[in-house]
Amino acid sequence: MKVGVIMGSKSDFEVVKPCIAALKKFGVDADVRVISAHRTPDAAHAYAAQAAKNGIEVIVGVAGKAAHLAGVLAASTVLPVIALPVQTSMMGGLDSLLSMVQMPSGIPVATVGVNAGENAGLLAVQILSLKYPELGNKFAAYKEEMKQKIERDDKELQAQL
Repeated sequence: MKVGVIMGSKSDFEVVKPCIAALKKFGVDADVRVISAHRTPDAAHAYAAQAAKNGIEVIVGVAGKAAHLAGVLAASTVLPVIALPVQTSMMGGLDSLLSMVQMPSGIPVATVGVNAGENAGLLAVQILSLKYPELGNKFAAYKEEMKQKIERDDKELQAQL
């Protein structure tokens, strides 16, 4: 099980770290690369076109500003692509988000929230769980842990009131 995590710039790595951590938590390998949709478009197309052959099953495209990386990757593969928009100084990441969700018909890209690296990793795990039932079981246990934590937090709060 391997997810390609492609960022348009090395400066995006802080946003990518929670994605990698989420994948590792579930035992999923990450192929982490810096490939720009605008500065190295041939490399972006080649990566996506060869991804399945290279064992990649889901791709996460991470970019800010014009944020075309996920769409460029999706144009060159049939694999599921998740867009992870990066916060920017100009519009707080809204520019990145809008670039990612406004895909043309026939080139779908799933998009998570701005700087939501953990959710990008978790969505990749959910997609992979369709093929790997053990991931689905781990994800169900993860959600149960979250539920139990909220229930404990509620009881603690109620005890303080």
